[in-house]
Order: sequence, then structure tokens, then C-alpha cells
Amino acid sequence: MKENLREFPYTWDDFNVLRKLSNEHSGILVPDDKFDMFYSRLSKRVRKLGVPDFEHYCRFLQAHPDREFGEFINAITTNLTSFFRERHHFDYLQEQLLPKLLKEKKAEKQVRVWSAGCSSGEEPYSIAMALAERLPGDWTVKILATDLDTQVLRAAADGVYTMDRVAALPRQRLQRWFRKGTGRNADKVKVKEELQRMIHFKQLNLMKEWPLKGPFDFIFCRNVLIYFDRTTKESLANRFGALMPAGAHLFIGHSESLHALETGFKLIGNTIYRKIQ
Repeated sequence: MKENLREFPYTWDDFNVLRKLSNEHSGILVPDDKFDMFYSRLSKRVRKLGVPDFEHYCRFLQAHPDREFGEFINAITTNLTSFFRERHHFDYLQEQLLPKLLKEKKAEKQVRVWSAGCSSGEEPYSIAMALAERLPGDWTVKILATDLDTQVLRAAADGVYTMDRVAALPRQRLQRWFRKGTGRNADKVKVKEELQRMIHFKQLNLMKEWPLKGPFDFIFCRNVLIYFDRTTKESLANRFGALMPAGAHLFIGHSESLHALETGFKLIGNTIYRKIQ
């Protein structure tokens, strides 16, 4: 975006302050090509707060972190997701991992899952559907779904989606797990309570302490590691591993890899890892 087309003055010094704050808080690396994206997403905050430019916004953000930092992180976080995104993960879950868990956990009859970076909820609801469709009725499913962004977590907990967001789902699955809206909500669907009861949504910063306990039978953390440097990726993978028993599975995004990192995971499929130690 050309300088003279911007509503508010915005410099590289401003960008450097903002991406440094973002990195310190979230661990996310922000490359130079995100310069315009930061302007586009944060100009709404500059306008709403009534400050004259980004330099003043940076000062406000640093002076009032309790008031503004959540809004800042929500604005710059990318939340691209969809139901059953990366279909091969859910095929593996239903066809290979669940039969294994049915044998190993037949006494306990409980599956525990963590969806780390759950965005607006499509991933944990997809996991819940995949499990509910294959597990016997007397089994318990507990899914912890976390994200840094509080706005998307509220949307996820509501479980309301426009029809275009569920258009790719098979009709049978759509009818089984969603209720169609009426009146003003005729163009929306809502996830049925049976699925919602399986999921606990919680705000969590992966760079901070994790006030939660394992063990988890498997963890989905997809399209999150890509934002971190090698050291942070390795640390996160090992922290995940500490909450999983040997043999548990870690699913990561299609453009991510644990290759050459020192972790206790072994690649067993297309971006699917098993904990081996």
C-alpha cells in the first residue's frame, strides 16, 4: 500500500515495535512482508481509539497492556480453518488410530484430546464428529480446545456457522450434527449440544505456562508451528510430548515438519507423528 493512500501515518519503526511486542507475547515471528497486513488489521484499532497515528498507537499499547493487548493480538492473528481440513488426518483417526484406542482403552472407555490453536472451532468439532461416529455410546470424549485469540474462542463456543462454512460437509453428517437456523438465522447452522458437551474451550498462550494436565491420547496442533523459529518448535513439540504417553499421536499442518528437531516423535504418515519415548 502506498504511503499517500494510508489513512494514518505508519512507519517501519512502528512496525518493528509492534512485531517485537507480538513476538515477546506469542513467540510468533513476523517477517517484513507482513508490514501492510499489520497496517490493514490494526488501522481499525487506531481509528476506534481516536489516536492520530501508529506511533501513538504503539505508545498506547505499551502504556495500557491490560486494556489493549488482547485486542492487538486478536487483530493480528490469522484464523484460517475449515471443517475436516486436511482430510487425511481424520481418515487416519477413524480408520487406524481409533481401532487402536478401542483396544488399548477398553477398560477406561475415555479418549482425551487437545486441539491447540483451535481458531473458530471447526477443528475440535471435526474431531468430535469423527470420534462420536465411531466410538461406542458408553465411551467418554474430552476435547480441550485452546487458542490465543479470545474473539474466535467465543465464536467457537457458540458453535454457530453460516451455511457456506458447512457447504462441503456431506448431507448426512450435516443433518446429524447441526441444527438449521430459522427466521433471521435461516442462513446459519448451530452445532448440536451433543458435540458441544465434548469440548472445553479455553484461552491459552502456548508461550506461557500451561495450566492443564495430560495425558492426551492425541494432539492436533496444525498450522501453528509454522510461525515459530526452530528453537520454539522444538520446545513446543517436547512440551506436547510431556503430556502424552508413549504411542500417542501428534498431528501437525501440511506445511510443517519436526524434521531435524530433537523430539521424542517419529514421523509415521503425512504430517502425523507418534511419540516413541
